[in-house]
Amino acid sequence: MKQLWPFLIFLIILNSCTSESKPVTFETVSVEESFEAEITAIYNKASGNSDLSNTINNTIEKALISTVSTPENNKVLKEVLSDFNSDYVSFKKDFPEESEPVWELHIETEKTFQSEEVITLAISTYEFKGGAHGNDKIIFLNLDAKSGEDLNQNDIIENQGEFKKLAQQHFIKALETEDENLKMEDFFFGKPFQLPENIGYSEDGLVLLYNVYEIASFEQGYTEFVIPFEDVQSYLKVN
Repeated sequence: MKQLWPFLIFLIILNSCTSESKPVTFETVSVEESFEAEITAIYNKASGNSDLSNTINNTIEKALISTVSTPENNKVLKEVLSDFNSDYVSFKKDFPEESEPVWELHIETEKTFQSEEVITLAISTYEFKGGAHGNDKIIFLNLDAKSGEDLNQNDIIENQGEFKKLAQQHFIKALETEDENLKMEDFFFGKPFQLPENIGYSEDGLVLLYNVYEIASFEQGYTEFVIPFEDVQSYLKVN
């Protein structure tokens, strides 16, 4: 029996290492509930019930909620959607002559990148409460693949000053590729080049995305460009 102990210990260690290195898998889920407003929520959720999966899912849900113009005291996504619907029902009751068109809220995510260190989800939100047009935006959620916590720009990028110079070069290059008549002066409302609020990972490199109104007029829509990994690798803390 004594001779079996080293072998058993080896199996336990091997199984532990295998479990730790196993990547998180995701499934697509949706909120299945009937509303009077047009509301949909289709998003990625980490599979399983491990501590890591639960942390990831909590982080994702908080990020989804943050994209909606809703009171901060709401903690659960379904409550946020229900509140949006309740606001619409109340609006129809108070202003029946202005109850059309129907309010809309649509949330959707896409996993754009996953490695042993980082997972990136793109969260797209469209919100319409009447008027000339709705409000849509995309945010990148960068997750620490080992802890499930949200990573901010300082967590993923070092030497911000030099990185900003690199980003400006690629921004200008992207403009010239799209339209040789476009100039950087047409953006940033007369201010110097600024990094976007949203930076995330993709299979092609680091994506920098400016939402509508962030650097240009509504008509110009989203502005995004990619810095290939071979150019940005030295600035990345995780990849």
